[in-house]
Amino acid sequence: MNQIERFFRRYILSTAGILILFFFVNVLLLIAFLTMTDLYNNTNSKAFSIEEFAEHLSYENGTWNADAQAMDMLESKNAWAMILDDSGQVIWEECLPEDLPRSYTVSDVAVFSKWYLDDHPVRVWTIDGGLLVTGFPPGTLVKQNFSLDISYVWVLLFSTAAVFFINLFLMLYLFLRNARRVEKAMKPILNGIRDLSAGKPVGLPENGELAEINASLNHAGKYMLEKDNTRAEWIRGISHDIRTPLSMILGYASEIEDTEDLPSQVRHQAGIIRKQSEKLKQMVADLNLTTRLEYSMQPLHPEQIDPVELARQVITDYLNSRQTDGFSFGFSEDNTGDNFFLTGDRTLLVRMLGNLIQNSITHNPEGCHIEISVGVQKERNTKKFDARCVVFTVSDDGKGMDETQMGRLNRPEKSGSIASDTREHGLGLKIVRQITEAHHGSIYYSAADPHGLTVTVTLPCQAK
Repeated sequence: MNQIERFFRRYILSTAGILILFFFVNVLLLIAFLTMTDLYNNTNSKAFSIEEFAEHLSYENGTWNADAQAMDMLESKNAWAMILDDSGQVIWEECLPEDLPRSYTVSDVAVFSKWYLDDHPVRVWTIDGGLLVTGFPPGTLVKQNFSLDISYVWVLLFSTAAVFFINLFLMLYLFLRNARRVEKAMKPILNGIRDLSAGKPVGLPENGELAEINASLNHAGKYMLEKDNTRAEWIRGISHDIRTPLSMILGYASEIEDTEDLPSQVRHQAGIIRKQSEKLKQMVADLNLTTRLEYSMQPLHPEQIDPVELARQVITDYLNSRQTDGFSFGFSEDNTGDNFFLTGDRTLLVRMLGNLIQNSITHNPEGCHIEISVGVQKERNTKKFDARCVVFTVSDDGKGMDETQMGRLNRPEKSGSIASDTREHGLGLKIVRQITEAHHGSIYYSAADPHGLTVTVTLPCQAK
């Protein structure tokens, strides 16, 4: 699963979590509402309970009497009360409005027990010898009475549940469908942005709802590609144009330096011109090579290479072709008896080791000892038992490098600017990193003990 699919999966899961949370919150709110309603009804019923009111009535000597607490209950609710006998006659009353009748039929009792008595909401309670009725002012209570067939109740319940789940699944389906459409529309754009950041060409279809964004990305990719090509062409042109005059300068400077008839001061100055011209020639070659590596214009010519032989060749060529006064070299092998070889471009790997040696020489003009070692070890962070890697180590006992600069060199991210790499550590080490990455290897800078710099290059290798 790539990062784009992982992003949309997290988006869908988070939205589904929000919907589930929304559902449970609404269920909790419904439960809270019903609980509060029940508490409110219970509170109101406790304020005037006809059952409790009936307990404060007494029948003595053929007469019904209400105690003081019963009277307080009626007064607090501005209510009235009456007792009907079996024939519907009022045999006791308290605060009964004058406009209400004092005799009721069975049908009257049946009606007001479920509805109202002349707009007065009433409650009824059966007591010994009659029917207790309590009434309240109009508009203070709402009475509803309904009945449903049990089969209709089940149909209603199932229909409600079906509507709920149909709406839920429909909502989820529409959401997933919309998320899928967004993913299909955004996936090319995200891939285009990723390719654009990697310097690859972008070609998105300029249609659909996001056609404007696709067109902008295509334009940006085209502009960056043209800009990079222009820079690469300019560097190649400069490298080519400077080659002839630089060769003439080197030739004449060498001729003047080797002419014994000239004064020693002139010959010395000619030698300085030659050395600086050689440095300039090397810088132009480095600039051209790093540009070709950066834009993948340098084709690799892989071949099987003996790492020990490669290191010895570099040291020998360096000693034969360079001025190394004040510098001493050492070479060692470590676990190379297993007959392993690496597959790579010999020219580039020679350049890589040569740049590392030259880095130690350039940053230690007063001289130092440079130790080169080659070893084979089991590759780290791999499940393959036979996975091996060859390790080139170039170490010196010079002044070393500060931790900030080593931290920048050890960062895994690539630098997008040749100028910034040049200011920080020169094109030589940038080329080393590019060659290492082109061979799927890694490079690490560390401080040598007690002082100096150690550079470790690890490349994959195979057994012969």
